[in-house]
Amino acid sequence: MHGIAASQPFVIAVFLTWSGLLKLFSRRMRAQAGRTALARLLGAARAIPAFRLVGLAELAVAAALLLPLAGPRALIVPAAVAGALLSAGFLAYLTYARVAAPTSSCGCLGAHSRPIGVRGFTRAGLLLAASLLAMGAGPYPPLPALVLVEIAVLLALSEELDRHWLTPLRRLLVRLRRPLAMAAPQDVPLGTSLHLLYRSPAYCSASAQLTSDIRDTWDEDGVRFVVYGARERTAVFAIPLAGNDPGAVKVALVA
Repeated sequence: MHGIAASQPFVIAVFLTWSGLLKLFSRRMRAQAGRTALARLLGAARAIPAFRLVGLAELAVAAALLLPLAGPRALIVPAAVAGALLSAGFLAYLTYARVAAPTSSCGCLGAHSRPIGVRGFTRAGLLLAASLLAMGAGPYPPLPALVLVEIAVLLALSEELDRHWLTPLRRLLVRLRRPLAMAAPQDVPLGTSLHLLYRSPAYCSASAQLTSDIRDTWDEDGVRFVVYGARERTAVFAIPLAGNDPGAVKVALVA
């Protein structure tokens, strides 16, 4: 438990440092500041100065959390309290934004156009919990693995960073899974073949003579054969299992 508490100042400091630097130096973030919920709260003209002030506050809290680790440990408590107040402020801001400007983004960790969702609230809640745990940090070594895991979780909850990891991951999965690739013949549902059949000129030309429902089906050499009764004869439709051209469907009336 002591190692968990001792790890939290590092987690909070790394995350707040990243967030603060982005607010101060990211041109893309400043360019979209007028479209965030903060602009709705303070006005578009005050959004950029407000972002800079928040960024400075985040850097100050991050420094306050790290400095006691090299000096008097008693200072860690007020630094953790400052982190908890900042995190509670994030939650209050997200709640306001969700109610007053539900289509606006929060602008917390970068520029994006998505409205505030569950991930944003979860991230702020985890920061608040980490700040509360940090109040109990004593002269104990942190757990590096835990620090890395917690930072990774916070970054994964940051929708602003999805374009750097989630979007490329989804593209990779699409390439690997090939959802639009042609299914193997044995995997093509009968309903898919019938949908193609009913749109084909062959079915339109023979439908008036059909006198029964489907009597039999089988697959052979990439073709699905569907058999209907046709008065005194039998109608056999040949439907290609590959492709979606209704004109490729053929029909034969067998006596």
